[in-house]
Amino acid sequence: MFTGIVEDVGKVIGRAKKGNGLVYRMKSALIVSDMNTGDSININGTCQSVTSFDRESFEVEAIKETLDRTNLGLLKLNDMVNLERSLTLQSRLGGHMVSGHIDCVGEIAAISPKGEQVDISVKFPEEFSRYLVNKGSVAIEGISLTVVEAGHGHFKVSAIPITLQSTNMVYKKIGDKVNLEFDVLAKYIEKMLSLNSNKSNLSMDQLKEKGW
Repeated sequence: MFTGIVEDVGKVIGRAKKGNGLVYRMKSALIVSDMNTGDSININGTCQSVTSFDRESFEVEAIKETLDRTNLGLLKLNDMVNLERSLTLQSRLGGHMVSGHIDCVGEIAAISPKGEQVDISVKFPEEFSRYLVNKGSVAIEGISLTVVEAGHGHFKVSAIPITLQSTNMVYKKIGDKVNLEFDVLAKYIEKMLSLNSNKSNLSMDQLKEKGW
């Protein structure tokens, strides 16, 4: 589990095929300063397991399912990536609960400077629109952000200077593919409502007959 507060922006320094997957080596002295083999690391919003590390870099293996569901397969040498280590019991929850399980890949549709902040519009598969509300939370490339405008198949967030300076958002441009994870609480609520609905014998026609 993560918070969506990026700890460091690392660099891709290695990329190699392994079967149907890809092995990546990421450079980040900060992240490896407290690391063990098998640790979970959030890379651009995607939870990956550390397979090896040294004093300055670490390695992960992205399997085919991960490559199919995220934009990790698009990473190239020298690309910059958002990194966050998993939560501990002593961690402050500064963003929101982020699982590192990507729902879909969106596309940056517009980048609009607005004073010191930058408005970023993202389009995505419309089926996920039900998980977004104005002032709700969304994770873009592993960054916890607040939705300022929620629409069908599109939404807008505003990135303040500190977010741009401390994440890879500063490198993004229109047309770039971004990993999206929607609020897990919305998914649990949807599931509970669905279960309750299936247990009820009350229909919309019956409600109309009673004057509702």
